Amino acid sequence: MHRLRQFIDRAGWPRIIIGLVLLSLFLVAPHWGVRIDASLMDTIIRFGMNGVMVLAMIPMVQAGCGLNFGLPLGIIAGLLGATLSIELGLVGVAGFAGAIGIAIPLACLFGWGYGVLLNHVKGDEMMIATYVGFSSVSFMSIMWMVLPYHNPTMIWGYSGQGLRTTVSVDGFWAKILDNLLAIHIGPNFMFPTGTILFFALMAWLMWAFFHTKTGTAMTAVGSNPDYARASGISVDRMRTTSVILSTVYGAIGILLYEQSYGFISLYNGPFFMALPAVAAVLIGGASVNKANITNVVIGTILFQGILTMAPSVINAAIHSDAAEVVRLIVSNGMIVYALTRATRKSR
Repeated sequence: MHRLRQFIDRAGWPRIIIGLVLLSLFLVAPHWGVRIDASLMDTIIRFGMNGVMVLAMIPMVQAGCGLNFGLPLGIIAGLLGATLSIELGLVGVAGFAGAIGIAIPLACLFGWGYGVLLNHVKGDEMMIATYVGFSSVSFMSIMWMVLPYHNPTMIWGYSGQGLRTTVSVDGFWAKILDNLLAIHIGPNFMFPTGTILFFALMAWLMWAFFHTKTGTAMTAVGSNPDYARASGISVDRMRTTSVILSTVYGAIGILLYEQSYGFISLYNGPFFMALPAVAAVLIGGASVNKANITNVVIGTILFQGILTMAPSVINAAIHSDAAEVVRLIVSNGMIVYALTRATRKSR
């Protein structure tokens, strides 16, 4: 009984309840004709697709900058890397690596400007970050029409200029990681080994960074900025570094997402992509002041698992094609819960 109480205290009732709901969905799925193997594969793939973008929340939380609602700024850097990679005609591993190589310097530049801005609005970071994310997406909606791209697979055919709303990466680097060392079990299950290993690498790099002198200083700034300042740590520099790191992870995360998804979503595509990442890390047990990799893994599995299973099971149970409606209700419901939970913790 004592161990049970310790587990409940450590895990928390919200995660236990969400985990039990997810488990119950997997248990009742066969009754309604939903295949467990296919659903489990979708959950694992979704976890790999979204995991790095959830990891992007950690640096800013640890540095005291709050949750990164400005994640679309990093996503835009990733989108520029992806489209320029295709424009240059890079394919396969070279295409994916080239997209990352182009995206990282852009993300560093964007993150630096973003960090400088947040240093001038201390205490209101999350509100300002939301406007930064929304405004950057709106600005790029104009730029996608005027930037001088020429690759015929990306531009509008009738005008010869401006990028399409969605650009396929098929033939370039679609599923380049999903298919790497993939494990096939039966006709309906495939384990995306490459994608999961890439997420594990990014998680290990994040863990290793926070065990360096700079990472420790960043955590000290988030825990007690006055003590950090008295210890000779530049608070503004650490905060800016955390924003740059978060933006870089956002850029790499969207590229990982795109290689699994198969398409690059431009214009308003990145508009609300920060909300699922924020919700996932909060559901995993993080707060606006503290987050770790365990929170990311647990939260992403729970969020993406519910998002995968709930529409499939409910759709099969009511014999109606309401999957998209159910997905919107479930995803937005979890986002609202996570954000209200964050608000209570911050008070």
